[in-house]
Amino acid sequence: METLLPIIVQVVTGIIGGQAVGAAIKQAAMSQLPKILSGAIGGVAGGAILGKLMNAGIDPAAVAGAVSGGSFNVENIVGGLGGGAILTAIVGAVMNSMKK
Repeated sequence: METLLPIIVQVVTGIIGGQAVGAAIKQAAMSQLPKILSGAIGGVAGGAILGKLMNAGIDPAAVAGAVSGGSFNVENIVGGLGGGAILTAIVGAVMNSMKK
């Protein structure tokens, strides 16, 4: 459960980020399924990338003690939101260009 909870947090926050971008960018006209899938995939990728960047050259124990609330730490939440939003925006732009 210790390794599964961060992934769940990244997926949920990625979906939230994807839904926010999907609502903000009306010209993409995406249905719910692409927004959910791209948000979830982007959330996991963004959380993983940000986690690697935050732990590079920094003592992980110090970071965990400073910002951790279990698995609900900064890189999982912010990385999930950002990754989900970015990938959803990219997918929306690609889908929009394919319609033309």
